[in-house]
Amino acid sequence: MTTAEKRTTSGPDVDAILAEMVERTLALTPEEGVNATAFGPLQIYRSNRTSEAIHGRYEPALCIIAQGRKRAMLCDEIFNYSPSHYLVAAVDLPVVGQVIEASEDKPYLCVRLDLTPKKISDLLMEMAPANHQPPQARAEKTTRTSQRGLFVSQANGHLLDAVLRLLRLLDNPTDLAMLGPLLEREIIYRLLQDEQADALHQIALTDSHAQKIAAVIALLKRDFQKSWRIDELAQTACMSNSSLHTHFKNITNMTPLQYQKNLRLQEARRLLFSENLDAATASHRVGYESPSQFNREYHRLFGLPPVRDLAQLRATKQLLANA
Repeated sequence: MTTAEKRTTSGPDVDAILAEMVERTLALTPEEGVNATAFGPLQIYRSNRTSEAIHGRYEPALCIIAQGRKRAMLCDEIFNYSPSHYLVAAVDLPVVGQVIEASEDKPYLCVRLDLTPKKISDLLMEMAPANHQPPQARAEKTTRTSQRGLFVSQANGHLLDAVLRLLRLLDNPTDLAMLGPLLEREIIYRLLQDEQADALHQIALTDSHAQKIAAVIALLKRDFQKSWRIDELAQTACMSNSSLHTHFKNITNMTPLQYQKNLRLQEARRLLFSENLDAATASHRVGYESPSQFNREYHRLFGLPPVRDLAQLRATKQLLANA
């Protein structure tokens, strides 16, 4: 029996689990940044140093830090998380991330597992009889409300233990093929048993406000260059204009048009950095008609005008981070 398999009277030994998670994630991250694994939905991030605040996008996923600390900022809301916490993004969100504790000796290490509505929904259907509650009963409660699409919670030993066992499977491709999906289901199950279960239900229920807002987000991502009217977006969500505004703000901490503006500016920044476009061309490409308006809003979001920001990005070789 390994150290991490020992149990305390209250459940798994969290300290031992985290120690082994550090050992395994170090071995699985030969370089800084994103490291893919043999299990498709699972990625591991590594940083050997603290970072500046970096703009990026969080897609629906579970993030568990094995070592180090990070701060995520959704507009004016701040989420700090560490090895004693986990973060879940329930919808696609523009987030500013900052690694606030990391070093060469003790790098920041984070395990990221994709979360998909179908996998959560399938598990909810199986859990309903065991909970003596028809799925529509929980659905009625969840569809009446909308919660923030990003949250941090205390990580319990059972959740961490399931994540560790999935990491162990990466050593054995045969076991991983058979048992990996089962452990993925267990991890989702542990999340659904935790204090933020209602927020996760929103990901899975097709008639929930979160799914309706997710449909609007998908539309904005696909056609962010277009000048959308609120009533057009509300029609996509099958909501009134006021209801769309309320629930979009509850879930994303911004209005639909603020979200679209963020999409445009992040894409413009990518074009400046990756395709070497000038600011006027990039602004037109993402849907801006006024270069001066683009420059003002770019400066407001990123803290510098486009030319100076691009020079700083190239000097520091900053990359977008989402875990």
